[in-house]
Amino acid sequence: MPSTTRTLALTAVPAALLVALLPPLTAQAVVPAFLDWGPCADATGAGPRQECATLQVPMDHADPDGPQISLAVSRIPAESPASRRGALFLIAGGPGGSSLNDPSGKGQKLPQRVRDQYDLIGFAPRGVSPSTSVDCGLDHADLATSKLRPWPAPDGSIDENTATAERISTACVRNAGELIRHISTRDNARDLDRLRAALGERRISAWGVSYGTYVGAVYSQMFPHRTDRIVLDSNDDPDPTRVARAWLAGHERGVEDTFPHFAEWASAPDNPDRVAETAAEVRPLFLRLAARLDREPLPWPGANPEELNGNVLRQTMLDSLYRPSRYPALAKLMLAARSGTVPPAPPAPPEAVLQNVTAVGVGTLCNDVAWPKSAAVYEKGVAESRAKYPLTAGMPRNVMPCAAWPYEPREAPVRITGRGPSNILLVQNERDVATPLSGARKLREAFGRRAVMVTVDSTGHDAYLANGNACGDRTVSHFLATGERPARDAYCR
Repeated sequence: MPSTTRTLALTAVPAALLVALLPPLTAQAVVPAFLDWGPCADATGAGPRQECATLQVPMDHADPDGPQISLAVSRIPAESPASRRGALFLIAGGPGGSSLNDPSGKGQKLPQRVRDQYDLIGFAPRGVSPSTSVDCGLDHADLATSKLRPWPAPDGSIDENTATAERISTACVRNAGELIRHISTRDNARDLDRLRAALGERRISAWGVSYGTYVGAVYSQMFPHRTDRIVLDSNDDPDPTRVARAWLAGHERGVEDTFPHFAEWASAPDNPDRVAETAAEVRPLFLRLAARLDREPLPWPGANPEELNGNVLRQTMLDSLYRPSRYPALAKLMLAARSGTVPPAPPAPPEAVLQNVTAVGVGTLCNDVAWPKSAAVYEKGVAESRAKYPLTAGMPRNVMPCAAWPYEPREAPVRITGRGPSNILLVQNERDVATPLSGARKLREAFGRRAVMVTVDSTGHDAYLANGNACGDRTVSHFLATGERPARDAYCR
């Protein structure tokens, strides 16, 4: 039967059976779609070739015939149908991030030979608008980033953090509905497999970034033989006993790895935002300014909170170290604080977006693993962290809403192992404030023979086609286009 006739005949076969009947992956394989693709309702950020659809999935995968929720999905088809290999899922960071417009955005940075082979697939994960969404109805003050990250009081007390954690947890339980209990990384992985089946794909490739590396790792563990070429970029520590607690703790090491690079930049003679004459002076200057702002905050109208205090400066430091292009924001704030002034209040996303992203983040972090309930655990961790890592002032080991979460996780966290096909490439910047190299090495170790890791001599969060270097980009692009990885772990200078 000619391939075109065969395809038309198969469209009448039920989706589950069709997936089993599809031919092996070849350049000529034509995959029917089971989603009703059309124009994107909100075209902001969507290119002219991007199509959108909605997929229904169970709210509770243990009850597949129960209440359903919707996932917003997007795609840009492969640019060379004759060369098409399959679907490349773009998995965003977060939790709370969306890749819905990534086919039109970062996906267009992919080299032509990759775009020729793959449908680029984006999606808003469960809970994230415009998929069926959640909202905790938090107070405006609790949406401040310096409040959501648990920075202790200047004297190290965590009493206010504990109260904030209880308040946020209570609001989410009261306002977010039943869906908040079904937002987890395992749920996200099962949603991706539902999407794979709806697309008619036997296997999928993926490019996961930051939290997306954990989603990609969990998917590769739960559905190993449904994976084709998997790229994990800026990698989370997969420790199944801690999960997000390990990610938060990673900021200690991430800041220490990255701050010296900022200090070199901030002391360069030709830098218009120079804060010190030598790199060695930048760290003590930052610590002095933070301590002074702890004692004497500066009014900052229009900001949240409406003052520049020590923890706001520390949070700005953390945000700015995500990529070198953000360094000027920290330098300018340091210069203003030193002179007793403040810059214009930084822009903030719409409050509805903050409410949604925060709710998804809380649900995921708290449902993935049980957190300690005892304040003493956090008090001890904060004291140790403050002594060893003064730049982060104890925040990475402090209490979060999950300590007050009233629900036990429905399932144990996934333990990443070496069981499955050897088709995973990790790419990791050497200096990454959010997902430090030390955590990436733990994911590499957990995957064993399944993975190869390329470490990139670069600074910033997100490596591939972002803050990495040409050597790392070439290595990842070659893998996506050909399936060929380095024979062993590699280093890109």
